[in-house]
Amino acid sequence: MNLEKSLDTIPIFRQVGAVADQMEMETYLVGGYVRDLLLNRPSKDIDFVCIGDGIRLARAVSESLEEKAPVSVFKNFGTAMIKVGDWEVEFVGARKESYQSHSRKPQVESGSLQEDQERRDFTINTLGIAVNQGNFGELVDPFDGVKDLKRKIIRTPSDPDITFSDDPLRMMRAIRFASQLKFDIAPDTFDGIISNASRLSIISGERIIDELNKIIMTDKPSYGFKLLFVSGLLAEFFPEMVALQGVDSVGDKSHKDNFYHTLQVLDNVAARTDSLWLRWAAIMHDIAKPATKRFNQKVGWTFHGHEDKGARMTPGIFRRLKLPMDERMKYVQKLVKLHLRPIALVNDKVTDAALRRLLFEAGDDIEDLMQLCRADVTSKNDHKVKRFLANFDKVDKKLQEVEAKDQLRNFQPPVSGDEIMAIFDLKPSRVVGDLKEEIKEAILEGQIQNNKSEALELMYRLAAKKGIEKKTNY
Repeated sequence: MNLEKSLDTIPIFRQVGAVADQMEMETYLVGGYVRDLLLNRPSKDIDFVCIGDGIRLARAVSESLEEKAPVSVFKNFGTAMIKVGDWEVEFVGARKESYQSHSRKPQVESGSLQEDQERRDFTINTLGIAVNQGNFGELVDPFDGVKDLKRKIIRTPSDPDITFSDDPLRMMRAIRFASQLKFDIAPDTFDGIISNASRLSIISGERIIDELNKIIMTDKPSYGFKLLFVSGLLAEFFPEMVALQGVDSVGDKSHKDNFYHTLQVLDNVAARTDSLWLRWAAIMHDIAKPATKRFNQKVGWTFHGHEDKGARMTPGIFRRLKLPMDERMKYVQKLVKLHLRPIALVNDKVTDAALRRLLFEAGDDIEDLMQLCRADVTSKNDHKVKRFLANFDKVDKKLQEVEAKDQLRNFQPPVSGDEIMAIFDLKPSRVVGDLKEEIKEAILEGQIQNNKSEALELMYRLAAKKGIEKKTNY
């Protein structure tokens, strides 16, 4: 690859080089941009390292631009950032770092380019390209990063045991890069992760979940989860998922390994959608199976109620993992709770009432629920898979027919609680809730149509039975 020609497609590289020359400051393009350039992958951020004051260089570059860009300075990190078009361009002076055992935050001091490269996490991220005019486009690769790119290997530039002990988040990053790039992790580097897995305890939950979500959003997230599991990292922050692994047998009766089943469901969902939260629903859908596992001599292993218990477990797991506790959590909780419902609707004798209830409970998430259900079919028996998927086609058709007829998605009873209180001169009370619930149940059971006139007529009949009189002037 002609690096000089590649860099010349984006003017900022020559611009930074010219300013650096005026300041007599040796400067290099480094890190992820260089890695992605060599891999022919898109990159969002541009990082420069200079031998000197990175903040001073950033300000000088900003002044040199036709449209001056404001400089954001991060004094704690000794970095500065300017926005140039769609690019976020960051500057830092070359530095070396030293760590203390209780923290991943290093003590930083000025250093050489090689010391700066050596402190980086992986060889594929240590690459630098000179931007000064005299050696513009020259690649600096002291740790064979290019060779590791070609071999598709994640490897630390220095002793992995020290690298991961110093900053344990790098263990999550190693697996994230392996997942995103479809690379292997070098054996000694992976051994370093195994040896230091317990060090993850000094990392904040927010940073762990940020890396985990990036793994979840890869093309085949099962690869990253298998690495997390085998390395021991997954047990450090997500023991409920680790508990899914394993097969119990009594006589000739065994159950499937729910950990690897979950990973297959996750991959199936990932092949269909980029939705992070639908992927989380796949991760969580069987999370309560270990807690509900029982052996029955007649039928073998059962997991009765795992969908309900899994839904109850979801808020606690989300809270501990520092995941959002808003509508996104409720969405995952809903799909976990409902994921067994559609298959029960395959039977031709299923009533419209059962279909209405599912539409009512799933609302706008019914299509996502059906996607999760289809992804949950993981048998190695092709005939069985085709039969199950055909059954879901039947359920889809039934749901569409009922939805077209009854308009129950995001259903709200035609008579509100406020109207009931106004009509009967009632205060907020259980009787108001009971009337509203009975109207809803009548609609879902098909006893009345989903319209206001029939709902009001039923409301008056129900009220009369309860001895509730209409307000005289209403």
